[in-house]
Amino acid sequence: MSNIKIWQMGLKNWAWMLVALSLLTIVYWGGIEQLIVRWDKQEEYSHGYMLPFLSLYFIWLKKYELQQSEFSPSWLSLFIVIPALAIFLVGEISALFILIHYSLIAVLIGMAFSIMGWPAVKPVLLPLLLLIFAIPIPYFLEASLSANLQLLSSQLGVAFIRWCQIPVFLEGNVIDLGVYKLQVVEACSGLRYLFPLMSLGFICAYLFDTAVWKRVVVFLSTIPITLMMNSFRIGMIGVLVDNWGISMAEGFLHDFEGWIIFMACMVILFIEMFILNKMTRGVSVSFFEVFGLMPVGVFPEGEVVTRKSSRPLYAIIVLLAVCVVVVNSLDTREEITPERKSFPEFPDHIADWTGGQNSLETNVINALQLSDYIMSDYSKPDSLPINFYVAYYQSQRKGVSPHSPRVCIPGGGWQISGISRTVVNSVPVNRIVIKKGPNKELVYYWFQQRGRLIANEYVMKWYLFEDALLLNRTDGALVRITTPVGKMENIADADKRLTGFLQELMPVLPEYLPE
Repeated sequence: MSNIKIWQMGLKNWAWMLVALSLLTIVYWGGIEQLIVRWDKQEEYSHGYMLPFLSLYFIWLKKYELQQSEFSPSWLSLFIVIPALAIFLVGEISALFILIHYSLIAVLIGMAFSIMGWPAVKPVLLPLLLLIFAIPIPYFLEASLSANLQLLSSQLGVAFIRWCQIPVFLEGNVIDLGVYKLQVVEACSGLRYLFPLMSLGFICAYLFDTAVWKRVVVFLSTIPITLMMNSFRIGMIGVLVDNWGISMAEGFLHDFEGWIIFMACMVILFIEMFILNKMTRGVSVSFFEVFGLMPVGVFPEGEVVTRKSSRPLYAIIVLLAVCVVVVNSLDTREEITPERKSFPEFPDHIADWTGGQNSLETNVINALQLSDYIMSDYSKPDSLPINFYVAYYQSQRKGVSPHSPRVCIPGGGWQISGISRTVVNSVPVNRIVIKKGPNKELVYYWFQQRGRLIANEYVMKWYLFEDALLLNRTDGALVRITTPVGKMENIADADKRLTGFLQELMPVLPEYLPE
């Protein structure tokens, strides 16, 4: 008789695992819903639907290894689960979904640790960590990353167009071909390739049967591959438009080109793996060998033994049950929304300045998801005008927040030629000089959040988190004033104009942006 022991979960153990997973789903349901919303609305995260199933599949591939492992439930799992649940509660109160999502993965790992112990968790840890790539990054980080990738992809794409002997001029992220102008919009930044390809690179690195450093190279290479191929796509569209017209950059053909480039990225990744594999082995190997997918053969017979119950899992079930009660009580907690005047009531006259309000397009309002706004041009005799803009958010709990002008400015073809942070009339501001061809403008902007005037976006995020916890408030706004620099002026003249307007503006704002 074989001495091999085949360990199996008893019916009682499966029942308790089902209870734990049910409670976990109830606790994290709000975060899971928000994940699905992001997967559905943003193409760069649409691969998130597949990753949980792939994670389960890779764990299933380890089933024979797990069946031969005698689980050793560990109380050390509570050192993972308790901090993770604390982070979850912080995220739930402040509606910082990224905390909720990462907490969910940590609790799953902690539960696995409580049932299996480290020796059995080790082979399935990477499949569990694969779930990280299903989590969207926060909107403000995504916007900043997208803007930087837009500019870099535009520059590299224009370099390719020039290499093809086509005259072209780049202004921000607007590619001027003379007859046609192409704008590298947010959707063309490369994020739609980057996040799915990074997920694929992680999977390939996990399956790659080779040294650890080569796996790391495969994963990290997804970033330059995405950047170069996206830039090539932009450049190729420019070449096609120059030869066959603007239809080459629109509709089905534009989308089809995107699919071709992503498939090309995958092919490059696979070729890289074969090259790295051949560098060590020096011999030709099959696709299945490179990916570690050779058949596992017939599992040997042995004595079937039922696993013992996991007491640490019982403790986690109790903790999750407590969290269910806490979450239900938090759901009844209404966020404080202070009284304020709406911006349609904002005065058209501020000292000597006279303004007239303008309207944003509906698609822009929907994209910004703001609660109220004002966009008005103020002028006075013998002075260039000032554009005054405020985006107000009654609540930032659902992840929506003001878009930084540093991110949005390059989208209109403007280039940032100078940026600094300073204090003007006791107001901390970001001071930006922007250029577009012969035109130059000066921009001041800051964040006005629950009585605080903040220039630093990351400090603003910290106070948002703090006030959500302590004050149960997340209202806030972005304030921006902009003026052109006249042909006969210098920057100091524009500074003086904005400083004077700011001095008259600040006493009026508190009625519309409550402290």
